[in-house]
Amino acid sequence: MEHGVTDQGFSADQIDTSKPHPARMYDYFLGGRDNYEVDRTAAEYVVEAHPEVRPSARANRDFLHRAVRAVVSAGIRQIIDIGTGIPTSPNTHEVAREVAPDVRVAYVDNDPIVATHAGARLTNTANTGFVLADVREPKAILDDPVVRELIDFDQPVGLILGAVLHFIKDEENPAAIVATLAEGLPAGSHLVLTHATGEPHTGGVHDRAAQTDVERVYKNATASLSLRSRAEVQPFFAGFELLEPGLLRVPLWRPDGRLPSDDELNKTIFYGGVGRKV
Repeated sequence: MEHGVTDQGFSADQIDTSKPHPARMYDYFLGGRDNYEVDRTAAEYVVEAHPEVRPSARANRDFLHRAVRAVVSAGIRQIIDIGTGIPTSPNTHEVAREVAPDVRVAYVDNDPIVATHAGARLTNTANTGFVLADVREPKAILDDPVVRELIDFDQPVGLILGAVLHFIKDEENPAAIVATLAEGLPAGSHLVLTHATGEPHTGGVHDRAAQTDVERVYKNATASLSLRSRAEVQPFFAGFELLEPGLLRVPLWRPDGRLPSDDELNKTIFYGGVGRKV
């Protein structure tokens, strides 16, 4: 493939600026500018109730970079990144190609705003593509022509679900979504997953009032928030063998520098892990 490809398939009226969108709010938490006033207002309510959301967003992004390097170092040469969010360099293909220049990446997101940036920031190089799709329809993602053009499902695949499953309600069966995606991947594939939690780290204090305030904000957004405990996140790795050091707060997963303090961990709201399909 000489150029990146996209499957955007949306009209301008599909861009809803009347409600905050989690991807645009996350962009704001990271200090980005690809968001609307409605997103910034909602995000500030979250920051006021839960100030650790900003450092947690950065810690989550840092984890994803480390995890991508790890799976590419393990031999993965093709990645499906679902819920990629507003593009912020270095993006997945840029991080992966620091290790292996031939890595192919299919990006997937359900926000048309992400699609508008795909050509400039995600698919401006060879062997990258973008699909406008929803993780709630996993079979459609696996069968999408752009994904099929980029990904050889006879070879191991890196599947990234970064900060996306906590926007899937229990009744939408997030475990079944992951299982459907995993069924399409051969043995040796890797799952990179992060998930927000309201569970305190060891020694921490659970602030239920702050959690309720945050959940209330997302109820008025385009996707509600379902915070889950470590015990609730672990089953998403069914069929995968967790790589060391397992499923834990994202700063603790193969840190590049010093280990975080207990206070820093208490302010980190994401669990993360990497599994290898057996």
